[in-house]
Amino acid sequence: MVEELVAAGIGAAVGIAVYAGVAARVVRQYERGLVFRFGRLREGIRGPGFTMILPFVDRLHKVNMQIVTLPVPAQEGITRDNVTVRVDAVVYFKVVDPANAIIEVEDYRFAVSQMAQTSLRSIIGKSDLDDLLSNREQLNQGLELMIDSPAVGWGVQIDRVEIKDVSLPETMKRSMARQAEADRERRARVINADAELQASKKLAEAAAVMSEQPAALQLRLLQTVVAVAAEKNSTLVLPFPVELLRFLERAAPAPGGPEAAPQPQPPPPPGVTAPPAPPELTGDPPRALDEPGTDPQDGPEADRPTA
Repeated sequence: MVEELVAAGIGAAVGIAVYAGVAARVVRQYERGLVFRFGRLREGIRGPGFTMILPFVDRLHKVNMQIVTLPVPAQEGITRDNVTVRVDAVVYFKVVDPANAIIEVEDYRFAVSQMAQTSLRSIIGKSDLDDLLSNREQLNQGLELMIDSPAVGWGVQIDRVEIKDVSLPETMKRSMARQAEADRERRARVINADAELQASKKLAEAAAVMSEQPAALQLRLLQTVVAVAAEKNSTLVLPFPVELLRFLERAAPAPGGPEAAPQPQPPPPPGVTAPPAPPELTGDPPRALDEPGTDPQDGPEADRPTA
């Protein structure tokens, strides 16, 4: 009798162990469990930890509650300004209602992916190329709203949508490069013209100041010479200042004045014949050779008329 009781106890323990092994389930921290009994969803969501279900009657379905990173394949479209582009994006979403995520949609991941692709094509058609390149924050918000509207009924919350890359044709890239180069050259010319205008105003003011003191121009010239000569690798040609010419002109004596009188010549040494005086010093003007009476053979009678 005792042996039968022991055998029955052992059999019951083995049966309980087998039942527990079949009915026991473990739900991880980032998951939630849904129990379907004969295909019908039971109320209540199983939280993380150890849980039990009825074997061969209940079926436990686990739903991941983590944020899912879903890359959106590159979509090719034509922008509002008729430019062909390829745009790819990434969607961050998570499940907030496990029951709706399993019951309302067959595969919520695939549904979110398709919705993201169609919304991305729609955004491309409604936007200009400049918006896709420089105004991505606003496009990301619009894309997030377009995906989040139907996803709310699926128990899915769109956390963030980001446009990753915008691919342009090679011809468009070259055109944009030429446009950017022309714009930079235009700004450089405007800056140079502005600098020349400001420099001309300052030079005009400096010239007005130097005109009051002509010596200031000479001092500025000497400063420039010092600055150039510091390198010692070039030949310096100094211009003759006009002010110095004017100074010499004012310092020169007037013609016919007392300072212009001829200075007395010292007597020649003994034995040396004194050179003849210049014509302008003898008082007689010089006579041309072709004038009459200039031939040395002709005497005073040559000038007289014959009877």
